[in-house]
Amino acid sequence: MVYSRTIRLIDTDAAGVIYFASLLSICHEAYEDRLLQSGINLKTFFRNTETALPIVHGEIDFFQPLFCGDRIEIQLIPKVINENSFEISYKIFLAQSLEKTIAQGKTKHVCINPLSRQKISLPDPIRNAIFGDLDHL
Repeated sequence: MVYSRTIRLIDTDAAGVIYFASLLSICHEAYEDRLLQSGINLKTFFRNTETALPIVHGEIDFFQPLFCGDRIEIQLIPKVINENSFEISYKIFLAQSLEKTIAQGKTKHVCINPLSRQKISLPDPIRNAIFGDLDHL
């Protein structure tokens, strides 16, 4: 899956260069879009009292600056860690130059019961939304 987005003024610092936390936030937008495209209702998903998927680690690396007005594409690459956690790698490209990675990110997610805060197995609808099928676990 690929997510497209234009870097906006609000994403940048005073010099017009994207702020590192903004790109990590845009990667999260791409993750949310993947859930939406898979049929997950985000309003109920994030209010779920039985399952939560907090991000326990995030990172972003830049290979060149991004500026306000740049059009980017983000490729999501999910990977299973175990029955209750996964990570998503994000490869970021300029839309007009898809052969060169200009940044990369990663988020690690753990599935928990939000009331007990204990780890639980990923539910099938979440596995399907993130991985496309159940053959990955």
